[in-house]
Formats: sequence, C-alpha cells, structure tokens
Amino acid sequence: MATSALTVTGLADLLDRQTRVRPHAPALVVTGRSAEERTPLSYEALGALADREAERFAAAGLRPGDVLGLVAGNTVDFVAALLGAARAGVVAAPLDPALSDAELRLRVRALGAEAVFDADGITGVGGGRRRGAEDALVLFTAGATGRARMVSLTHANVAASVNTFCATYALGPEDATVAVMPFFHGHGLFASLLSTLASGGCVLLPAGGRFSAETFWADLRAAGASWFTAAPSIHEALLDRSSETGDLGAPPPLRFVRSCGAPLNAASQRALERMFGAPLLSAYGMTEASHQIASEPLPERGPLKHGTVGRATGVRLRVVDQDGRVCPAGVRGEVWVSGPTVAGEGWLRTGDLGSLDEDGYLSLTGRIESLIVRGGRKISPEYVEDVLAGCPAVAEAAVFAVAGRVDAVVVLRGEEGGSPSEILRYCRGRLAAVAVPDRVVLVAALPRTAQGGLDRLAVRERYG
Repeated sequence: MATSALTVTGLADLLDRQTRVRPHAPALVVTGRSAEERTPLSYEALGALADREAERFAAAGLRPGDVLGLVAGNTVDFVAALLGAARAGVVAAPLDPALSDAELRLRVRALGAEAVFDADGITGVGGGRRRGAEDALVLFTAGATGRARMVSLTHANVAASVNTFCATYALGPEDATVAVMPFFHGHGLFASLLSTLASGGCVLLPAGGRFSAETFWADLRAAGASWFTAAPSIHEALLDRSSETGDLGAPPPLRFVRSCGAPLNAASQRALERMFGAPLLSAYGMTEASHQIASEPLPERGPLKHGTVGRATGVRLRVVDQDGRVCPAGVRGEVWVSGPTVAGEGWLRTGDLGSLDEDGYLSLTGRIESLIVRGGRKISPEYVEDVLAGCPAVAEAAVFAVAGRVDAVVVLRGEEGGSPSEILRYCRGRLAAVAVPDRVVLVAALPRTAQGGLDRLAVRERYG
C-alpha cells in the first residue's frame, strides 16, 4: 500500500491538527490506582501539558539537539514529556523503567544523554552529545538474540511511520485502543500511541502504566476500543485468562486485532478471532524501520493469508540470497527493506529469513543468526518451535543448539501435560530426523524481553 500524503512532519506537530479541529475530544483515558478511576484528557489539555514540559526542559538548561533519557511506563507523564521534548527540539530516548540501575546508567552513558526524566523529575547528567535538528528519537532494540542496539530515528521517519500506519488500518477519530505494549519500544510507541493520536483517536492508559490480563477486558469496554495490538505472548495470556475464568463478557465490537513481534501459531489465531469476533492481522516490524514493515490488510482491502505477515506497508521489500541476488517468489532468503521509515539510507538487511509469494505476501521462517547447523543441514529453530506448538500438551517452546546437540525447552499447557518422551515421539512423526531435538526440558515459563518476545539469549544462558 502506498503511503498516504503526510499529515504530520514529526513529533513536534503530531497533535496540531487535533488540537485545532477537535480540541475537546479525548486523546487519552488515564487510569488511576484503581481500575475504576478513569479520567479522560482532551487534545487541548494534552497539548497544554506538552507545552509545559517543553518549558520545564528549557528552564532546566536543555537545548535543541540534547538527548533526554525518558524513564517511565505507559503514563500521561511519559506522553507529555515525549511530546514536550519534541516541541523543545530535544531528542527523546525512551528507556525501560524495569531495567536495573546499573543497566540504566550504561544506556544513559551510551546515549550521551544530557539529562534524565523519571518519576523524580529532571536529573541533569551533563557532558551529553548533541544531535542534529532532524533527529527525533533514539530507541533501543529488543535484544532478543544479543545485546540491545541504539537506533536513531528522524522526524521524517516518525512521520512516515505514523502516516503509513494510519493509512494501512484506516485509523480515524472514531477509533480507540488500549495501550498494551510498552511505549519505550517501537511497537507500543508507534502503533498504539503515536498513530492513534495523529489520527485523532483515543488511547486508554492502564492502571500503573502496565498491561494486566485481569483488567484488560474492562479496559477495552471503558475505552470503547475498536482495535488493539499486542505481541503473541500477550495474546496467549488473554486466551489463557479466558479459559480460566470462563465468561468475561462480550468485548466491544472490534474492527480488527493486530499481532506483531513474533510468530503466532495458527490455532491461537483462530481462537483469538472467535473470542473477539474480529479478524486477526499479523504484522512485521523492526526498530530500525520505525516499527512496521508489513501487515496483512484489512479484509475489505485484500485477502488474509494466515501464516504470512502480509504485504509491504510504505516500504519496498526484497528477499535476497547469500550472493546478493533477488530470490524468485517462494524461495527463501534474507529480507531486505528500504523506504522513508528506515533509519539511514539504502537497504536495511534485517537478518530475518523469509520468502515472498506471487502476491507480495511475506512469510518469515526465522533469524539467520539463530539457524542451527546439524549434519550439514540448516535447521530453523522457529520452524521446530512451531511444530512443537502443535502438540496438544505444549503451550510454548524454545529450541537452541548447545554442545553439539539440539535442546527444546517446553512449557506445558496443564499440570497433567505430556512427558518429554511423548513430546519427542510427536516430533519424530512430523520432523525430519535431523531436526528432532535430542532432549526436551520442561520449565514453568520462558524468559521474555520487555516487549513480550522470546529472549533467546536468556534461554541459551539459562538452559544451555
């Protein structure tokens, strides 16, 4: 889908149209300590808060181009500080508030931040590195397979991402959502927050600034939500919550549900569509591309192809073999992406393996760096995990190589689930012999990144 004409040019003017034409419409619904304490905040009021923060940053000595570490959950303080920083010409660097003090210090130092904004206010760091006027954000990658990396994004990247996202899902003032994913990462920041505000919709901020499966259904109804987006681990948590508690009441009439961040197995997709009475759209994104790269289209705009992550949205995609040649349809290679949302210039080599079909739909098959070489053959751990997920006893799995063998770490669906030998027997009937794990280790839960994806580095360190 082609990018629509830009309606914003970056973070600084993200609210301008809405505060001008719909000043009293709700931009946020702020939840207090109790889930029942929900207060709407208009676009006019949010704009005033952003202006106040911009003045505070200037009074604290921050100048255009300075980097501000922004440590907060999904709260109104975060939103006002983010937008206020942009209005002051300050580059915002959202940081996970759950990081240890030592890790936060390391990231602040790596950023060259001039100051840090957190629950205690503005703390001067000093000695920061100044960035260009075109810079808007610095984000850290999820670090699922290695150390997190810094990615600098410009106001033009932000504008392209937001406007393309709004166009892809036909977002408008009548839409509302619940902030499920954290704002310190691209998924929550671009998809839930910035795109909704740019389109004139409303975002409900959950109690404590964090997602809770226990309050999610009430939050959906309170927001009058028309859509939401989440990582597969959260979708699975919602399905588990539904099966444990029985009738949760009917959800509001959703237009669509979006899943991004990792593969979602087909059985869960079907279950989610039944539960919400809405299409489940799979999407693909990366921090380096200002989040979204591809998505299944809305049903009225094209066919859904479950098992794919849809078509390119506002970017160009190609799949390239190891010699740099573009692969024909159906042939696997590395996914490359180029366009206005991508940090830097030229083609971004994603490190993801996939293939494009004749209609331009992308299927992902894993990460190049995660491939397991065994018996001269390359095995995708993601493929083996998908097969394991089809076992009735298995809730989720992680597969990795260690000391010449292949291990599977498995979470069972129930207390009386299958044994390791039964799970291996299931695999032998569905996988080539070279891809069958040597052993299965049963665990209570798998380690995850703050964005909800499988933390492969932690899995290998903990169980290898």
